[in-house]
Amino acid sequence: MDEQSAETPTGSATQPGYGVGPWPDGESAWPAGEQYDPELLAVGDTRNVVDRYRYWRMEAIVADLDTHRHPFHVAIENWQHDMNIGSIVRSANAFLADTVHIIGRRRWNRRGAMVTDRYQHVVHHEDVQAFTAWTEAEGLPIIAVDNVDGAVPVDHAELPERCVLLFGQEGPGLSAEALAAASSHIEITQYGSTRSINASAAAAVIMYEWCRRYAG
Repeated sequence: MDEQSAETPTGSATQPGYGVGPWPDGESAWPAGEQYDPELLAVGDTRNVVDRYRYWRMEAIVADLDTHRHPFHVAIENWQHDMNIGSIVRSANAFLADTVHIIGRRRWNRRGAMVTDRYQHVVHHEDVQAFTAWTEAEGLPIIAVDNVDGAVPVDHAELPERCVLLFGQEGPGLSAEALAAASSHIEITQYGSTRSINASAAAAVIMYEWCRRYAG
């Protein structure tokens, strides 16, 4: 399924298994409120959104999410056009991260995001130096996620409530410059034969652990 078929602006009442059809005739008048999209109410809403946001305009959903985003950020090095970046953005939306930061190449593979980047703030930094300057100005510690020597298992590590979780590329992991910029290094305990797990899977685990501690 590509991005276009994953979510369309209006949806289709006949598309099976996804979303809802038009607001039921005769059940009640259309709901009042500027957050509702008349076109979605008329033809149905097949977007991949939770029921709370059915029939809402995209801008209204983003505005509502902005009122209760979590105070952690997610950053990803993008030197190799890693296909995992889109999936990490999707997880950042699911766990309601404040912002996703792309470091390096401006263009990134959006396929894995499944259109969730429309609801998630995403900003770009030219390089690690520019990114680090931003974190220092904001007073946010960088928590590097990589299975390097000295990394502390995340279930035993200090994980600040306000922080940036920094992830690297599939395979090489984080660059030496990024590791040096971090205030701490954490990893995920593994029990099998593989040296590492998929970058997007690792990001989801770390974000869940943050939410387990703070989301309440």
